[in-house]
Amino acid sequence: MKKSIIIALFAALFALTATAQENQKKVYNEEIDPLEQIDNALAQAKSEGKFAIVQLGGNWCPWCLRFANFITNDEEISRLINENFVYIHVNYHPRKSKETGKAGQTAELLRRLGQPARFGFPVMVVLDGDGKVLHLQDSGYLEEGKGYDKKKVLSFFKNWTPKAVRGE
Repeated sequence: MKKSIIIALFAALFALTATAQENQKKVYNEEIDPLEQIDNALAQAKSEGKFAIVQLGGNWCPWCLRFANFITNDEEISRLINENFVYIHVNYHPRKSKETGKAGQTAELLRRLGQPARFGFPVMVVLDGDGKVLHLQDSGYLEEGKGYDKKKVLSFFKNWTPKAVRGE
């Protein structure tokens, strides 16, 4: 009897988690070449005098979707990002990245971004217009409870604007 109750509770918890994840807007395009996506963002950032930020993660990651939702729905954060960064969501799936034909591209992606997967997901990579990695941000430091802390998130973005980095 106890075993059946425990199994039922785990099944319910799994269903709730899956439902919550499904309700989040999917922001990662799994069909595009991530290296080309980064190159396009860098070209745009350079032409606009901005930095690029890569949010590395995937639609499989509830915390990735939660962060995307958080920064999109907060007007102050969204404005700060739009004024200073070209922000992209680059798809990465640790298990699928080892599939035949993707291993080389995945290795190049991680190399170009400074091996950010060691921080977990999502991880944000700040790049200058030439593609130089300026900062890797472990999103765990921006969390508060089951979400993100606005003050911490604003601090991260403000500290990595082009003006802040250049000392202007």
